[in-house]
Amino acid sequence: MLLSIIIPTRNEAATIANVIADVRLYGGKAVAQVLVVDGGSTDQTVAVAQQAGATVLSSPRLGRAAQMNLGARHATGDVLYFVHADVRLHPDFVGDIHNALNSGYAAGRYRFRFDADLPWLLRLNSYATRFGGAASRGGDQTLFITRPLFEQLGGFDEGYVIMEDFDMIRRIEAAAVPFAIIPKNVIVSARKYQQNGWLRVQLANLLAVILFSCRVSPMRIAKTYKTLLR
Repeated sequence: MLLSIIIPTRNEAATIANVIADVRLYGGKAVAQVLVVDGGSTDQTVAVAQQAGATVLSSPRLGRAAQMNLGARHATGDVLYFVHADVRLHPDFVGDIHNALNSGYAAGRYRFRFDADLPWLLRLNSYATRFGGAASRGGDQTLFITRPLFEQLGGFDEGYVIMEDFDMIRRIEAAAVPFAIIPKNVIVSARKYQQNGWLRVQLANLLAVILFSCRVSPMRIAKTYKTLLR
């Protein structure tokens, strides 16, 4: 098994070196490459990522779906591992993914917990990621998928400028492909909650999920989401 780590970025200079360091520290020879796919950062993201040892690709199209698809086209590994730039990886990620594949899973994700001591209400968000359904579809939990399955599904739908991970996992489930929930946590940045407050983010997330379930256009979902959060 060889993993290609694909990290979409836009103005993530403060966090990108940490996740690349995690890959280098824990990935070993199982990692074929670390691909940072940048969507037009105006900070030092590209320079920091290159200095940390990643290969940086510049995406001509903004949006995580387009950026991750570009990364997948340049990937050489037989398993693609999509990771957000503000996530800290679990030290066992190579063994965990290997074991999941050997158990018949062609895709999967982790649970998560936040990187800050937050109100107990927010801990419910972390707890919910151990279950399936809407709680299991966010990109913060990272996503691994075999290259054949990714290609069979046609990659991420680039029409989704938001909720691209929800759409991908919904299609995996619709294809009746076994989907693993690894019972360990990656560490997710709590910055969105610290900037906006728990209730505001919860309402924005809930509204986005409802609109997604009602097949509202991704552009409208994104516009609504961005008006609620800063």
